[in-house]
Amino acid sequence: MSVPLYQAKAELFRTLGHPVRIRVLELLQDGPKPVRDLLAVIEVEASNLSQQLAVLRRAGMVTSYRDGPLVMYALSTPDVADLLAAGRRILGAMLTDRGALLEELRADGRER
Repeated sequence: MSVPLYQAKAELFRTLGHPVRIRVLELLQDGPKPVRDLLAVIEVEASNLSQQLAVLRRAGMVTSYRDGPLVMYALSTPDVADLLAAGRRILGAMLTDRGALLEELRADGRER
């Protein structure tokens, strides 16, 4: 039995619901990276990073492969980077709208 599309989308967004996972995806936008490089930048316990990478791998957002002694991770598709960029645009618009609203509220308070 197949899962409804809206449910699959909800699961995708739940996968993105952890700051370490988002940070990993951001770092992988520049190309594949070994786990040690991710650890150096993200500064979490190795076991925590391993768990988050497993979640991303099961969701199909990243792939992993061996390069000699290194385990490398990469985005599974450029669409993942596009999704992160869309998130940044949405956040930027939301913050801009809030800033405009705050300015409007301040101006309204001075007029009275």
